[in-house]
Amino acid sequence: MPLINTPYRPGEALTSVEKIKDEATRNIALAEYYYFSGQSAKASDIAEEYLTHSDIALRLSACWLYAYANLALDRIPRTRQAMAQVRATVKAVGQDTPALYQAFAICIATGASVLLHLPLPENTSILKKYVHLLPPGLKLFALYVEAHHSYLNEKYGVSIGIAETALALETELYPIPSVYLHLVSAMGYINLKQPEQAKEHLLEAWKIAQPDDMIEPFGEHHGLLGGMLEAVIKKDYPNDFKRMIEITYSFSAGWRKIHNPDTGHFVADDLTTTEFTVAMLAARGWSNKEISAHLAVSTNTVKMHILAVLQKLGISQCKDLPQFMFK
Repeated sequence: MPLINTPYRPGEALTSVEKIKDEATRNIALAEYYYFSGQSAKASDIAEEYLTHSDIALRLSACWLYAYANLALDRIPRTRQAMAQVRATVKAVGQDTPALYQAFAICIATGASVLLHLPLPENTSILKKYVHLLPPGLKLFALYVEAHHSYLNEKYGVSIGIAETALALETELYPIPSVYLHLVSAMGYINLKQPEQAKEHLLEAWKIAQPDDMIEPFGEHHGLLGGMLEAVIKKDYPNDFKRMIEITYSFSAGWRKIHNPDTGHFVADDLTTTEFTVAMLAARGWSNKEISAHLAVSTNTVKMHILAVLQKLGISQCKDLPQFMFK
């Protein structure tokens, strides 16, 4: 993932890609740029050419990009094909494989599972032993994966601690992993009912991402951000917010087609993004009044959304919501 591992000033992502001398590495970096800027079809087309590349790092990068790009494009068999190739590559990594490649393989495999909320592959529990071997940008992204994993285990303070420590130790700006670290911090603070701290992280993520149109991460994390995009982005950046929601719908639809059958945990797929946001907050113990203040809508509007959610899910009480929400 050469672009993830590249420090650059916001607004200079494409310039940084063009400076990469090796053609294959440059093309993978371009695929990264396309993916993170919401251009999944272009990312998929480039990544497909490198799915069997002899270089382990380039092959794994291509597989990761191909899997997530096709998830957003609702090409689920292609996503599963790429994820299977990641697992096969990781299993084939032996002691004679350079340590850096071992570390990268485990980072990619762990990230692929964590971000889809799937069980970790057997040999990726040793990620912490390999993080120090990664170069700075990939190390930051690996720490984001660790923070996200802690978040999924409802260890919100631990998640925030990992992410904020990683950001504090950053000696130069690596925009892509920094955006993800700020977003996972915002997710943690929302679950601790500390929306002002969440807002600070979300705005910092947006400040870094906006100059290069790195909008994909915001759509990916919409459901986990608990209404922060509505509360912080929608008013001042309506067109960007609209694109984020479009990404949310396409990414989430593909995500559910992998996550739901593989885990047996049915995450609701027929709610609007606003209904899902309200349901997520209600499922986590927010009162109607708290949700109303957070989203800047009336309590009656919140009640209407909750009623619609309960009807769509075929349940009668908010206490039954968690089984249909993200963990």
